[in-house]
Amino acid sequence: MAEEALFAGPAIRRLRKREGLTQAATAARLDISPSYLNLIERNQRPISARVVMRLVEQFDFDPRTLREDEAIGGIDGLARRFADERFADLGIDREEMQELLASAPQAAAAFARLYDNAGRAPVEEDDPLFALRREIEKWRNHFADLDNAAEELADEMRLSRGDIGLALTDRLRERHQLSVRILPRDVMPDSMRRLDLHARQIQLSEMLSAASRNFQLALAIARLEFRDEIDAIAKGAQFDDETARGLFTRHLDGYFAAALLMPYSRFLRACEATGYDLPVLLRRFSVSFEQLAHRLTTLQRVGQRGLPFFMVRVDRAGQFSKTFVGASTARFVNSDVSCPLWHAHRAFERAGELQVQFVSLDVAGEREGGWLTISRTVEGRGEPGETQFVVSIGVEAVLAGDLAQARGISLRSDDAQPIGPGCRRCHRVRCSQRSLPPTGRRLTFDPVRYGITPFEFAGN
Repeated sequence: MAEEALFAGPAIRRLRKREGLTQAATAARLDISPSYLNLIERNQRPISARVVMRLVEQFDFDPRTLREDEAIGGIDGLARRFADERFADLGIDREEMQELLASAPQAAAAFARLYDNAGRAPVEEDDPLFALRREIEKWRNHFADLDNAAEELADEMRLSRGDIGLALTDRLRERHQLSVRILPRDVMPDSMRRLDLHARQIQLSEMLSAASRNFQLALAIARLEFRDEIDAIAKGAQFDDETARGLFTRHLDGYFAAALLMPYSRFLRACEATGYDLPVLLRRFSVSFEQLAHRLTTLQRVGQRGLPFFMVRVDRAGQFSKTFVGASTARFVNSDVSCPLWHAHRAFERAGELQVQFVSLDVAGEREGGWLTISRTVEGRGEPGETQFVVSIGVEAVLAGDLAQARGISLRSDDAQPIGPGCRRCHRVRCSQRSLPPTGRRLTFDPVRYGITPFEFAGN
């Protein structure tokens, strides 16, 4: 897939004004015509690679500033913020957001900064998990340098062979003089992995599955061999709290481990060849469903992009403990709780089964978008059967027609199940599953009629 055109008119215009140059003088230094520069500044022409190189040469220019929108997560990051119920009555659609990003990216960044600092609740200002998610969103959960390094290491280790665990064990023994030892649960009651340098051992709990053992060994290799590269990315993040930086570092460790077990090019080829058939991919790469779901949100390599999946992990109370939007447009996962009409909740009662559902976001009676979602239970870190979550992934329905799990599922817009972003933020009327009234809406009471929901409001 070709890389999208880069429109950066406002950034070029600010640079020119900072230098005190006219369009004609700037065009001369860039070796282009003034009329072409005028079109670039008005976002009527994309900026070419040759012009970017001239900017670097002539103005000591940092090309990363051309993608100012990435600092706020692009159009999807802006959409997440505008999804706040305080803006529900303004009817701001995606096209208007795109126009704002294109014509006034600094104004959009100012709005995002103000929103993020104020937040929907005061706790978010100091919440390291919120800061972590914002940083991952900034990168769209794609770290190209780590992907490239992990892919080179996987080729060096020949991880395409059947027993990945054996290859990882050999690497630790031959490169780091560390043996792998499986210990009983009563010896490691509260740990999954431990590094014992005195005994030169990587110690793993016997309670780990084979996929989890492989992942823990890959994590150990990430720390032992790529600590500097990972820490450099983490140090570059602008966090006010070192707890958030620690969480981000842990995320990057896990990212590298997944990229080692599922090397980018080979993994993407397998996805496309099988129609993203999840059971096949699980077996082919010897990974867990949660590890696979994480990896599917990262496939955004320039010139080699996969489908834009999102991934969430939800508990029985409907709380999201993990959210990776990646390049997806799914707004309904930007909440703190999920909609009970979503089949992610049904998955708890059908452990191990894939729950496939076509959903759309209902915004005050108007359906917005459509996503094919696939949900399945996963076990927590404790003893098997002790803790349980559901991991859900999803992709836009317009891209899902050829997926293996879409077979037999109608993707007609009229057949989508309308869902909302949790009852407090959902303004859908006449929902019999509603548990709480929507924020900002005036409740109505009819003395002669008793409705199907205890909370009726203006617009019902």
